[in-house]
Amino acid sequence: MSASIPPGPGLPGTYAGGLLALSLIDPDLARTGGARREPAPPPESWVRDYAGGRGWGIRWLTDLSTPGTDPLAPQNPLVFVTGPLGATKARGFSRWIVMTRSPLTGALARSVCGGDFGAALKFAGIDGLALTGAAAELSVLVLDASAGDPGALRAELVPAGELQGLDTQETQRVLLKKYGDAAKIACIGPAGENLVRYATITHGTRTASRCGVGTVMGSKNLKALVVIPPRRRLEAADPAAFETLVRDHYERMKVHPRFANMRTAGTIPMTEKVHYIGMLSVKNFQTATLPGLENLYTDAFQAMKTGNHACWGCATRCGQVHHVRFGPFAGEWSEGPEYESVWALGPEVGLVDPAAIIAADHLCDRLGLDTISSGVCIGFLFELAQRGLVGPAETGGLVSPEAVLGLDLAWGDAATILELLRMIASREGIGDLLAEGTRRAAETLGGGTDHYAMHAKGLELPAYDPRGAKAHGMGYAVSNIGGSHMYGYARQEISAYQEPRPLDPQADTEKGDVIAWNQIRKAIEETLILCNFADTAMDLPFLAGTLRSTTGIEELGDLDHLWLLGERIVTLERQFNVREGFSRADDRLPERMFTEPLVDAGPNTGEFIREPDTILDEYYAALGYDDQGRPTPATLERLGLS
Repeated sequence: MSASIPPGPGLPGTYAGGLLALSLIDPDLARTGGARREPAPPPESWVRDYAGGRGWGIRWLTDLSTPGTDPLAPQNPLVFVTGPLGATKARGFSRWIVMTRSPLTGALARSVCGGDFGAALKFAGIDGLALTGAAAELSVLVLDASAGDPGALRAELVPAGELQGLDTQETQRVLLKKYGDAAKIACIGPAGENLVRYATITHGTRTASRCGVGTVMGSKNLKALVVIPPRRRLEAADPAAFETLVRDHYERMKVHPRFANMRTAGTIPMTEKVHYIGMLSVKNFQTATLPGLENLYTDAFQAMKTGNHACWGCATRCGQVHHVRFGPFAGEWSEGPEYESVWALGPEVGLVDPAAIIAADHLCDRLGLDTISSGVCIGFLFELAQRGLVGPAETGGLVSPEAVLGLDLAWGDAATILELLRMIASREGIGDLLAEGTRRAAETLGGGTDHYAMHAKGLELPAYDPRGAKAHGMGYAVSNIGGSHMYGYARQEISAYQEPRPLDPQADTEKGDVIAWNQIRKAIEETLILCNFADTAMDLPFLAGTLRSTTGIEELGDLDHLWLLGERIVTLERQFNVREGFSRADDRLPERMFTEPLVDAGPNTGEFIREPDTILDEYYAALGYDDQGRPTPATLERLGLS
């Protein structure tokens, strides 16, 4: 290692141990007691050039993947990564990321989750875990590091036929009883077993939701990962500097209004805010308002709130636990829903009953379904019904009445929505088609139904209408994972953020460079796996200083080095997709965003995206890509990726 990285065993500072690659067809894993496995330190260049977290994830995934591999083939790697600040006193950094090739999009998949599982991996000596192959039968992979010796981790693949068909909460109860309360579990539900293309991986009541990472886990016949960590502490390379930074940040954070707001209500207030600014997507992005929408404002959920939930070591405690006390959904509860789930299971499908949304959110969590993709798929079906495309073929119908099992496909029908979620998870009737996602469903149906399929690269769009904030909206189009608001959230348009410069949400051009800036900044944050809900009062100098004091690596405290690192990650992810055949033609939004102006959208009424190609050109230029969205040889050379 270079002089800037302290010598000694393993990795410096709080890197827990290294990278662990396992093949699920390794016969040693299937023997009683499993096999001893020790994580290996990554190459020195990975530490310096990628830092950890998402950076290590894309570097490792790129190296392990073979272009053209079916995402559901055993050879497709499933990579879990933690960050260098995870399991430390730094608040909001103990999340974990899953990366693979998405079975929903065919592009890069990156999904983020919280809870205690990331810290458990770190304590077990695992900075990254890569799984290839597929078990011969439904199994559980147990990683037991409870002995405490860094070299004593044992990996065992245990048959788990008794877990087949169990939901995520039932699965965790059975495994906790078997392996003890110290065990931390990440599992799939029925949706993952049935290869629904947007299945989640669940830990506790938190989910790695997007892109179908649970589907890939299901394709490997892996019902759950069980990590049994030792009792240990991770020490910073410079404890005094680290303690000072963390303490100073907490003092600033605890008096910041956002800290109190996130603890009080989480992200639910965004429903009212996004409606007010004219960006709320209603009834499959047809309009921007809905009678009774005030029923989904903060006060309605506060009346049902019973507590808060926090991820490991986080002071924000933004998780909102709700219980329904009265009415037809009495007894239902959810650790949530977040704003995106309120929208996807509410206005997107025409529903304004908070109790029904809580029930639907909890059902998705138990079945292992991404709430965003589920809601948008149901909204797609409801719009087809609205337009007369559900019915006998002789009357112009594209979906047969038999497929919907007599359900009333009316906007806002809670019973139908809940039943459709069950049908999707079990691939029953029309659920089998919706389980493929809106893009594939439209390709199967034909008849122009692609116009009603709200996705980018095959990933269903989230809860901000692209026409109301065009950097945010076109960010979905150029995102390397498809329609995600968290790949490069445009706070400049949503919250009047001033860095790197203010943006007019309705402006049609001069947006591409800010989209690129947002993606690079997010990539830096996700090398540390910083939670977007716990980043109150943080700035880039704080991240750099904390990373340097934690790891002891001087380069990681340099702002210019960090920015180059973030650009390298975004570009390598773009190159991963280029290798799979993606180009400018895939950086698109649904045609509705360019041809149908927003309706009943307050200040955004009449808005649509007028200059998508101009914004694409600006974005490509900012990142050094050619006019087809491919990184140029000069860019790859500059970033050390050639």
